[in-house]
Amino acid sequence: MEGRTHVVGAGLAGLACAVRLARAGVAVTLHEAAGHAGGRCRSYHDPVLDCEIDNGNHLILSGNRAMLSYLADCGAEDELWGPDEALVPFLDLQTGERWTIHPNKGRVPWWLASPSRRAPDGGLRDHLGDLMRMRRAGADSTVTELVGHSPLYRRFWKPLAVSILNTPAEQASAALLRRTMEESLALGGSACRPLFPRHSLGRTFVDPALTALRALGTEICLGNRLRTIGQDNGSMACLDFTGGEIRLGDSDRLVLAVPSDAARRLLPDLSALGQPFAQSPILNAHFRLDQPMELPGGLPFVGVTGSEWVEWIFVRGEMLSVTLSAAGERTGETAETIAPAVWREVQAALSIADRPLPPCRIVTEKRATIAQTPAQAARRPAATAPGGNIMLAGDWTDTGLPCTIEGAIRSGHRVAELILTGSARPDAG
Repeated sequence: MEGRTHVVGAGLAGLACAVRLARAGVAVTLHEAAGHAGGRCRSYHDPVLDCEIDNGNHLILSGNRAMLSYLADCGAEDELWGPDEALVPFLDLQTGERWTIHPNKGRVPWWLASPSRRAPDGGLRDHLGDLMRMRRAGADSTVTELVGHSPLYRRFWKPLAVSILNTPAEQASAALLRRTMEESLALGGSACRPLFPRHSLGRTFVDPALTALRALGTEICLGNRLRTIGQDNGSMACLDFTGGEIRLGDSDRLVLAVPSDAARRLLPDLSALGQPFAQSPILNAHFRLDQPMELPGGLPFVGVTGSEWVEWIFVRGEMLSVTLSAAGERTGETAETIAPAVWREVQAALSIADRPLPPCRIVTEKRATIAQTPAQAARRPAATAPGGNIMLAGDWTDTGLPCTIEGAIRSGHRVAELILTGSARPDAG
C-alpha cells in the first residue's frame, strides 16, 4: 500500500491499529504525546510502594475476541491466565453473604436453574424475566428503568452495570449493557471466563505491542504531541508536532487515536457534533502487603456489594488493589482520607481486622471513560472523521460496545480494516 499512516495516540486503540497495519506491510509512524505508551492501560514503578503497579484494574473475559486477536498479533497470547470455568465470586459487606456467578459452558443457560450458580436474590423466573427485558433494551433505556424493580437489581444488575459502563445504573445505557451480554453471558460460560495479566497490564498489553512494532520497522515517537493539523484547500497537508512539522503526501493517512477532547481540539468539525462528552472517573487503591494474600475460593478477585468504597478487590502477589467505578464525588477527597476508609472495608470484607493500614497509593482516573448514558451513546462518532483522509479510533467512538479494553481494541482494528480495504480514501465517501 502506498503512503504512510500516522497513528496519533499510543493507547490500546492506537497500538491495535498500528500493529494490525504494520503486520499487513503498511508503513506506520506511531506518535504519542506522553513519554510512555498504554494510555489508561499501563503500568509503572511506584516510589511509595517500591514496586510496579497498574494504573487501574480491568476485568477481562474470554469472549473478548478483539483483545485475544490483538495479543496474538503481538505474540503475547500467554500473558493472560484464568480459571477453566466461568466463576465470578461476590460478597455482600452488609450481610456477609457470599455467592458465585457460575454459568455453564454451553449456550443453553441451565445454570439459572441452580441456586448455587446464580445471584441469591430472586428465582429462575426473575432471572429469565430480567434477561428477556434486557434483550429488548432500547437505545433510550437506562439499566434502572429496565430492571430496577427486580429483586436481582442490588446484587446483580447494579454492580454489573457500574463495573462495565463506569456510570451509575440510574443513568447507564441498557443498550450498551445488552451488547456486552450478547458477547458474554448469551454465548455461555466459555465466553465468560475471567482472565488476568500474569504480571502487569504493561507487560501484557503494551510492551509486546511496542516490541512487535519495532520488529516490523515501525517508527515510534514518544513525547511528541500533535498541536495542529494543517489544511490546504480543504485537505490535510501537514501535522505540527512538538518535535517538528511533517508534510503529508497525497497517499498518507492520519489516525487520531486520542481522547475525545483532544480530537475535538484537532478537528473543529467534531465540535459541531455538540458539547464535549461528560466524563466518568474511576478510583483505584493499591496496597502493598507484607506477604501474599489468597482470597476465599482461591480466585484472585472478588466483587463486593453493600459497600461505600469497594467494588472489586484484586490480589497479585503482595499487591492488593481495590476498584471503585463511577466514583463521582469520591474523587474530590484526599488520599489521606480515602486510604483508611477503603482499608476498613477491605478488612471487613476479608475478615482481616488485625492488619494495620499498609503502604497505599490512590490512583484516580478522572477521565477514565465518557459517561455511558443513552444520550451520550447516541453521540459517539463513527471511525470516518470529517475532513479528508482522517480516521478516528478510541473507546469513545461508536464501536457498539462500552468503553472497555475490548471496545478500544476493536476500534483500532476497525480503522485498520478501513485503511487496508481502501475505505479510508477521501473519495471513498
